[in-house]
Amino acid sequence: MLSACFLYGGSEPGVAGPIPAASEVAEAPLAATHATTEPHARVYLFRGALGPIFSRGMDRLAKQIKNAGVTANVYEFTICRLIAERAITVYRENPAPIILVGHSMGGFCALKFAEMLQAENIPVSLIVTVDPAHVTPSVPLNVERYINIFLSKDVLGGGDVKPQHGYQGCYASFDLSEHDEVSHINIDKMDAVHQQLVTKIVQLATTSARSEGEAVPLRYVVPPDTPIELWDSGMQVFARPGDTLQTLAELYRVPLWSLIQINKGADKAPLVPGERVVVPHHLLPLAEVSGSSHSGR
Repeated sequence: MLSACFLYGGSEPGVAGPIPAASEVAEAPLAATHATTEPHARVYLFRGALGPIFSRGMDRLAKQIKNAGVTANVYEFTICRLIAERAITVYRENPAPIILVGHSMGGFCALKFAEMLQAENIPVSLIVTVDPAHVTPSVPLNVERYINIFLSKDVLGGGDVKPQHGYQGCYASFDLSEHDEVSHINIDKMDAVHQQLVTKIVQLATTSARSEGEAVPLRYVVPPDTPIELWDSGMQVFARPGDTLQTLAELYRVPLWSLIQINKGADKAPLVPGERVVVPHHLLPLAEVSGSSHSGR
């Protein structure tokens, strides 16, 4: 089912050109992610249980976000309600995009935080949960973008968070359970993931135009020994004569496995002309921020 995705920026979903590969994302320097607009957003990060010991990745991520010029603060999940109440007051006085990031029980906090904002008719620009607890609630309707990075077989986290019925935001779920090198206590500390998140946060903080577009929710089990690329959503394209998933993967510069997983039964060759195929993409192409030569079409 298609959902209406919200983004801050000048690129319409579904019309972007080929997408930068994960390797290009990792190579983009943080300094290059700054746009000409002054960053304007507030990022609230939450540690999990025993956070000062096991969720220090939230501190590292917050430091990178601050270095990129965006306001960011880290809290214990135990004071979630208090921080949400403060955030509501601050938003009323000076509205700015709100971004929530949480590891383990901090992920649970991020969704409860969003529920409190929903009750006050305040939108959330982005929520990122990192192996959230199983008890984590569904994504509320006021969330514009949601990304879940989790381990489905994990007992400490493992929260496979789904959106509420009627959700119209952008949704992407990445199960890293096949990555043996990732565990609940290091999933919040992956540098390549941090860099991608900083880029997305700077995008939201430095662009002001608001537009809407069609997008398809994504759910992936990331294969072992493959780079972790955090797409925002999927877009639909239509096969041309002679197209296969392989040719589309090459055209849009995405891994073939990502098309095979999301397009069940379409891995035949060739595709039927006009057949609908879902391709993962970044709502605001990372190339536009990093200064890469790739551009939309």
